[in-house]
Amino acid sequence: MSFARRLFAALLLVAAATLPALAQEKGKPPAPKRYLTYIGTYTEKTKSKGIYAFRFDDTSGKLSFIGVAAETAAPSFLAVHPNGKYLYAVNELEKFNGEESGAVSAFSIDRKSGKLKLLNQVSSRGPGPCHITLDKTGKYVLVANYDSGTVAVFPVQSDGQLGKYTGYEKHIGSSVNKERQEGPHAHWIATSPDNRFLLTADLGIDKILISQFHLADGAFTPNKPNSGVRLKAGAGPRHAAFHPGGKFFYVTSELNSTVTAYSYDAKGGTLHELQVVSTLPKDFSGENDTAEIAVHPSGKFLYVSNRGRDSIAVFAIDAVKGKLTPVADIATQGKTPRNFAIDPSGRYLLAANQGSNDIVVFRIDPATGGLTLTGQVAEVPAPVCIAFLAVE
Repeated sequence: MSFARRLFAALLLVAAATLPALAQEKGKPPAPKRYLTYIGTYTEKTKSKGIYAFRFDDTSGKLSFIGVAAETAAPSFLAVHPNGKYLYAVNELEKFNGEESGAVSAFSIDRKSGKLKLLNQVSSRGPGPCHITLDKTGKYVLVANYDSGTVAVFPVQSDGQLGKYTGYEKHIGSSVNKERQEGPHAHWIATSPDNRFLLTADLGIDKILISQFHLADGAFTPNKPNSGVRLKAGAGPRHAAFHPGGKFFYVTSELNSTVTAYSYDAKGGTLHELQVVSTLPKDFSGENDTAEIAVHPSGKFLYVSNRGRDSIAVFAIDAVKGKLTPVADIATQGKTPRNFAIDPSGRYLLAANQGSNDIVVFRIDPATGGLTLTGQVAEVPAPVCIAFLAVE
């Protein structure tokens, strides 16, 4: 082959690898795929047996029931490993192996059947674990324990099992709501987009805590002098989400039903408040707690679930300033939407109505961010969390 032909072939390979990424950057949805969809649930005083599995087609929005993927106690929150081989779940318990702690379970995934096989369980290092995720490399599992206000990091071993914890911290303090904020309550944990910092939302002390994350050994240390931000007293920060561009960070506060928008300085791992907006219509006067928050893959829209109002609040995101503008308030057609998830294509939003035991599928309008019913409703006892895994 001549040099010119070799050069032309190389350029074709570069173009083939680059064009899909460019299309995605311009907001075009990826090619249709099929997914395994796992549902974490509450098992105590419910009919649930553990983690449930469905197949999801992002062309039609159809959910097809597979069955119980794994029988396990209170697998409230789930995280799928980036390699697609493993799934991790917190077991939201008060006692595990005789100690005051919940558990973290590691499972291998059978991609054909959707079934999960338990690999091992470890103590979560505190009672009431309620959130779990992985760092960007998939080397570590991160866990937030609500009841004890503690967070912990666990290494993922070569076979998918979890090793002994490598990082641990107990939060200190309280806030003005004597019923819900009598002490620290860690509720969400994740690493920054560049994996250099560890961020935690603590409902009990009205803080987002920021630590330096050490990938080499899985430890973390306070990010001095900028070790976090304090929200309004009584806000109760619950969950948070980064904008896909990494420049903005959004926190939903459960107790006062708001979203706080921040700009994010990746160099120092610092947050600067931009705006606080309500997740509720002005004429709403009932009781409400927010639960989940997510930014659309396009970066154009933000979604928050309201429990009480039983709706999804939709906001448009200013691409330059990061500020939010209310767009819509959509009823979830069920009770207590504890969680929702946007499928990876960005075409659909699946709302998990814990109180009415169902998953309702909405189609997302790519121009407005609005939601319309697809007619797809799946029955699941006490659903808490939705996690996707692409299989086709």
